[in-house]
Amino acid sequence: MPTVSVGRDRLFEALGRTYSQEEFEDLCFKFGIELDDVTTERAIMRKEKHLEEEATEDEEVIYKIEVAANRRRTLVAIGSHDLDTIEGPFTYESDLKLKKFLHIVENSPVYPVLYDRNRTVLSLPPIINGAHSAITLKTKNVFIECTATDLTKAKIVLNTMVTMFSVYCQSKFEVEPVEVVYSDGKSSIYPDLSLYHMEVPLSYITDIVGVPLDENEVASLLNKMQLHAKKSVCGECTFTVSVPPTRSDVLHPCDVAEDVAIAYGYNEIPKSIPPSLKPLPLNQFSDLIRSEIAMSGFTEVLTWVLCSYKENFSMLNREDNKSTAVIIGNPRSADFEVVRASLMPGILKTVGHNKDHPKPIKIFEVGDITLLDEKKDVGASNRRRLAALYCGANSGFELIHGLVDRVMEIIGTPFVQPGDNAGYYIERANEPEFLPGRQASIIYKGKCIGAFGIVHPEGSLKQLLILQHDSTASTGYRSKSVAFVMRPVEDPNPMLRLLMVILKWKGSVIGFVEFAYTSLNG
Repeated sequence: MPTVSVGRDRLFEALGRTYSQEEFEDLCFKFGIELDDVTTERAIMRKEKHLEEEATEDEEVIYKIEVAANRRRTLVAIGSHDLDTIEGPFTYESDLKLKKFLHIVENSPVYPVLYDRNRTVLSLPPIINGAHSAITLKTKNVFIECTATDLTKAKIVLNTMVTMFSVYCQSKFEVEPVEVVYSDGKSSIYPDLSLYHMEVPLSYITDIVGVPLDENEVASLLNKMQLHAKKSVCGECTFTVSVPPTRSDVLHPCDVAEDVAIAYGYNEIPKSIPPSLKPLPLNQFSDLIRSEIAMSGFTEVLTWVLCSYKENFSMLNREDNKSTAVIIGNPRSADFEVVRASLMPGILKTVGHNKDHPKPIKIFEVGDITLLDEKKDVGASNRRRLAALYCGANSGFELIHGLVDRVMEIIGTPFVQPGDNAGYYIERANEPEFLPGRQASIIYKGKCIGAFGIVHPEGSLKQLLILQHDSTASTGYRSKSVAFVMRPVEDPNPMLRLLMVILKWKGSVIGFVEFAYTSLNG
């Protein structure tokens, strides 16, 4: 975000008091801005010149404050000139010779240039201002011009610049207008510093803020935000709010109410939930599940809703049947091609990126997946799912089994014998993402509502290869019974290599082993 550099002492003088740095940061936070850095003018110059001189105590402290502002001149270009070095009238023309300067207006058939009476170039908006009329310490009269593709934005920026400069005039807050004549002969006088008035009822403000404020307090808070408020004489208490040209962000009565809330202090407003606002049962249930699993020692993760095509299918040993996953049309990245149809890719990827984390790793996620659904008008529907993963020295099958039992217990579903619809039971499953014989389905009222097991090594191996792969291609060796995959490791020792062995028995993968070795010949 752009920053504005302000002298600390001059700022405190304008505010009428001094602040410690912590107090000033709190003040900025209340008004929605941020103190980005504290430095000195000489320190800025030393940094620009790459010098390493020590700072002195008598240097003026500079506050760099982040603000929302015009970025890279894409909205408005501003020019400020020493009026005594140029002579009006000024003309705004197009020129075909300036193409070598440009990427900002490269698609325009002509390029703008501002001349004075003597054909002296003042600026080439939005590229650069001329050096001839640059402001110096001897400048007494300043000419300000703004160029924009939108007239409203140009007026806002011009008013802001003029009002800020007017503080330093010999006769404070006095500016001279300029007549602008357009190519069709019409003319306008700028800047337009007229006030904008709006009627705002007191009840409207207090209802939005949520605090019962009296009319005098509201008027005082609005004055604090540079808005003059005049109370109505009769009838319902209504304020006539005068909006100055420096407050172009105030467009609607709700903006006035927001200013009252800011001046009052968001942290001072008591927290309350409107009676009409109730959480969705699904979200409330999800929060309860999150709390219980977290108390079981698992850490919650939040992963992307979008994933790559491979992560959604081949890394889980699944095939795309064209009737499950929502495919993104014209994806901007290969990492976001599909709306996830399972939470497994995300948590497996999380473990892959944290392979050096101390073991065991116990993580979970409660989130939505998206599946194709012809019954919905949009062709798809969201489903809330829970996924948990244990990664450690042992399989952890019994830990995940215990977590399943705990979740079913807290929602009041008993464990029953197979075939009994009064609760849930587990039976052998055959999901491709898990090892055969080391997985189970969770059956509730005759319907499979989930599955758990040991992740199939082929799927997890593909995750590891993609997450740890570098520019050097992996090399594979295969025998009749064992498949070897060797890949490089990011390690300062160039002689260290990592070997991963996939174990197969009678054509089926039964596990894998990963270990490091040292190459003597480099």
